[in-house]
Amino acid sequence: MLEDINSNYDCSRSGDDLHQLIQELESLRGQGTASKEIQERVHRLENQISFIRNKCDIP
Repeated sequence: MLEDINSNYDCSRSGDDLHQLIQELESLRGQGTASKEIQERVHRLENQISFIRNKCDIP
């Protein structure tokens, strides 16, 4: 999970960052029934992925 994603995010890093975030998300989802902590991490990862895709205009 990336620690600091904000309005100043550099889209030149989006390819590597998205790859990393999606892998982490898939790993967490593959663990089955999730604790509240894991559910929060999944939600945060989904938000980060969405933010990067929206900011950098990636479908």
